[in-house]
Amino acid sequence: MLHGMGRHLIWPLAMALLVQGTSVSLQGQGRGGGPGGFGGPIGERVEPEDLEFERGVASIPDRETFEKLSYQGPDVARDGYLAELEYVKFIIERPGSDQTKLYWMNTQNYRAHPPYMREVGIDMRVSVRGAVTYLPRLAAPDGSAGLYIFDFQPRDSYSFEEIKVYRDDLVAGMPLLKGKIAFHPLSGNVGRYRQEKALYDASDVSVHLDEDLFRNIVYLPLNEAESFGRLRLMEEGVLPQPNEIVICRSLPNQLPRVAGVITEVRQTPLSHVNLRAVQDKVPNAYVAGASEDAQVRSLLGKLVHYRVHSQGYSLREATKEEVDWYFQDRRPTETQKPKRNLAVKKILPLKEIRFGNADSFGVKTANLAEMHQFELTAGVLPDGYGIPFYFYVQFMESNGLNKAVDQLLQESAGGADSETIRDQLKSLRSQIRQGTAPSWMSEALGQIQQSFDEGVTIRCRSSTNNEDLPGFSGAGLYDSYSHRPQEGHLSKTVQQVFASLWNYRAFEEREFYRIDHRLAAMGVLLHPSYRGEQANGVAVTADVLEYQVTGGNYYLNTQVGEDMVTNPDELSFPEETLLGWEQGHQVVSYSNRVEAEKTLLNESQLEELRKSLTWIHYFFARLYERDYEDPQFAMEIEFKVTAEGNLAIKQARPWVF
Repeated sequence: MLHGMGRHLIWPLAMALLVQGTSVSLQGQGRGGGPGGFGGPIGERVEPEDLEFERGVASIPDRETFEKLSYQGPDVARDGYLAELEYVKFIIERPGSDQTKLYWMNTQNYRAHPPYMREVGIDMRVSVRGAVTYLPRLAAPDGSAGLYIFDFQPRDSYSFEEIKVYRDDLVAGMPLLKGKIAFHPLSGNVGRYRQEKALYDASDVSVHLDEDLFRNIVYLPLNEAESFGRLRLMEEGVLPQPNEIVICRSLPNQLPRVAGVITEVRQTPLSHVNLRAVQDKVPNAYVAGASEDAQVRSLLGKLVHYRVHSQGYSLREATKEEVDWYFQDRRPTETQKPKRNLAVKKILPLKEIRFGNADSFGVKTANLAEMHQFELTAGVLPDGYGIPFYFYVQFMESNGLNKAVDQLLQESAGGADSETIRDQLKSLRSQIRQGTAPSWMSEALGQIQQSFDEGVTIRCRSSTNNEDLPGFSGAGLYDSYSHRPQEGHLSKTVQQVFASLWNYRAFEEREFYRIDHRLAAMGVLLHPSYRGEQANGVAVTADVLEYQVTGGNYYLNTQVGEDMVTNPDELSFPEETLLGWEQGHQVVSYSNRVEAEKTLLNESQLEELRKSLTWIHYFFARLYERDYEDPQFAMEIEFKVTAEGNLAIKQARPWVF
C-alpha cells in the first residue's frame, strides 16, 4: 500500500504548547484561523456525549457501532490511501489529560476533519486528528484475526510518549481495540519512529508499517459468496459431498463440487480449488486455525449458513428448509446443450485454427491458436496441432461406447448413489483407454506424431466444449498427459485424454449444471512438452485479490520448475506478485521453494510478461466483444520460463468473476 500519494497535506497546528493539565505536548507549525483553525465561522460547542449519531459518538462500544460509523469506498477526497478501506475518523481534544474529549466522527456523513471541527466547535489548537482503519486480513497484536491501525496527518511527527497517550485514549473510547490496535506511521512520522524504535520494541505499543501489509495474513477471502450445507472437517482419502462445506487442513490439488471451502493454509486465487469455487459461485476463504476455533467446532456436523466477505466470514446454524431451498435455487431448470460442430474432420496446425473454431476444437485450442494470428510482441508460443471433436465422437461410436454412456446416465437418473456412479465412470474410462482407434484415425495420429522432431515428448492437453468459457472455466475438471517417444503410438495417450471427459468431478459438474452429457466432446491440443523449465506460472490481467495499492496491476503466481501453481505439491506456496500495467512490480509473498526473498522472474522476464499480458488482454477483449477497460473482463494466462530462460505462453481463457 503506497501511502500519502495524492493525499491532502493538512496544515499542522499553529504552535507547540502545553495545555493546562495535559501530559502531552501538541506539536506542529503552521496556520490557524482562530480557535477553530482553517478560518471560517465556528459553530456552537457540542460536547462528544451530546452528539447526535448523525454527527458521531463519544465512545464505540462494539464492532457493530464501528461499522455504522465507518466509510468504505472510493470517495475519500485527498485521503487516497484510505480508498476502499473501512475507517472511522477521530479527534482527540486535550489528549492524556483530565479534560480529554474524544470525538468519533460519523464518517459516513463527514469525510474531512476541518469542517467537522468548526461545526461542533472543537479547538484545533489543542487537538490531534486521524483515522482508525480495520484490516480484517491481518493478525492483531494479541494473535486474533482483524487488525485496527491508527494514523494521523501525513506530515505529523509525534514522539513515542505522545503516540502511547493517543493509543490509550482511543482504547478508552473503544474498548474492543485493546490488544487489536497498532500505530501506523505515515510519511512525516516514519523517521521519528525509526529513531525511537527501541522504545516501541520495549513497550506494548504495536506498530504496523506499510511493508507489513502482506505479512501475518490470517484471513483471506478468495471468493466472496454465501451458501448452505453441512460443515465437516475434510479427512484424508474421503471425498466430500456436493452439499458439504469443508474445512481443509491442507490444500487439496483436486476437489469435487462442494458447497463451500475453508482452508487452514494460505491459498492463492489461481489454484484449482479457488477457480472451482469461483466457477461454482461458492464461498472460499483462508482462515488460520479455523478448526481450533470453539465456535466453528461447535457447528461441525451441523447444517450451516456460510458467508465470506471482504471484512470477514460468518458461520451460523441453518435449517433444512434453508439448505433445500439453496440447492434447488442454484441449479438451472433447463437442460443446457454445449456447442459441438463436427464439420471439421481432420487434425489442423494451430496456425490454421481461429478463434471462431472453438466449437470444433475447444476454447483452449482455439485461443492458443488465435494468439499465433495477432503475434505477441514478447514471449513465445508453442507450435502444434488441434484434434477436433469429430475424432472423439467417431472413436466412441466405433467402439460401441455410447451404450455404456447411456447405461451410466440411466443409473444416474434413477438415483444411484455416488459410489455406484464412481464405479461406472471408472469402468467407462477403462474401456475408452483400452479401445481401438479406427484405422483412418490411427493413421492420422501416426502422421502427426511423425511430424514432431525425433525424441520430442508430445504434450496432449484436454480441450472440451464445456470449459474455458465466459462464466464457466471448468478448471481442473479434465486431465492432460505427456506422450514420450518410447510409449509407442500417439493414440494411446490421446485415448487417455478422451477418457478424462468422464472423470467423476467433471461428470458431477455437468450434472449439476444440467449439461447434456451426450453432447459433451473432447478435443486435444498437441504441442512439444517443455523440459527442464525454470518456472511456471499463472497470471490474470486484473488484481483479482484487490490488494489496496496505487494504480492498476496484473496478478501473478509463479513457482519454481514444474511444481504447478494450479496443482501445487503439498505445502508448496508460490510467489505472488503485483505487476504494474505500465511499470514496476511488488512482491506480495515469496515462493517457499527457493532461497528467502529470492524472486523467480528477473526484470527482463517481467517486462516481457507485461507486454504479453497487455496484448492478450486487448485482443481478447475485442474477440469477446468487451471493452478492454471493463473492470469485469480479464484474461487468465498460463506461462512458463523455459530451460533457456525464455517466456512461453501456454494458454489464455476468460477469467470468471
